[in-house]
Amino acid sequence: MPGLLLHATAAMTCQHVTGQATIAPVQSRVLVMGQPVATIPPGAPTIAIAGCLFTLPGGKPQPCVTVRWAMPSARVTVMGLPAMLVPAPGPAPGICQSAEQVPQGAPIVGAMQSRVVAM
Repeated sequence: MPGLLLHATAAMTCQHVTGQATIAPVQSRVLVMGQPVATIPPGAPTIAIAGCLFTLPGGKPQPCVTVRWAMPSARVTVMGLPAMLVPAPGPAPGICQSAEQVPQGAPIVGAMQSRVVAM
């Protein structure tokens, strides 16, 4: 499925809107709109969330801390790693997780590049 290439400085929040996501630039050679293309390395997630204030109804804090991305490019790789794709700004193909890896919902992608499409 085609999608827009995600870059390291794309605006992204958790579903609770208070948490700001930061994409760690894994590579710096391939740029889109002057920003490094986000890739999916094996192992630890490369998207961290800070500032989420979500609390369970019982009062236990359960903030979003990472995003596990679910839409890697099938045909475009950057230095051997698949690029992150997003269908359009809005709910993204990933899942926010708490420190206990409890799924919290889809992240929301705001401002991002809209010119480069990949498969």
